[in-house]
Amino acid sequence: MSYKELAKRLIDQIPESKMYYIVAYLQGAAIPEEIPNAETLGAMAEVEEMIRTGSGQHFQGTAEEFTEMLLAED
Repeated sequence: MSYKELAKRLIDQIPESKMYYIVAYLQGAAIPEEIPNAETLGAMAEVEEMIRTGSGQHFQGTAEEFTEMLLAED
């Protein structure tokens, strides 16, 4: 018996008063996982390479200072 078949059988045994919780859980589980697009995959690979080689920049400071630095580069 598959897990899906088992789940369907178990649902018939759950009292109506608890079905709200089951339905809420199933709705959350039914949301498909997001698959990163090519740009995101490329950025992740770039970061992994930077970690592996120790290259890239390291910024120490606040988020506000980082944002100011980025805006000043334009």
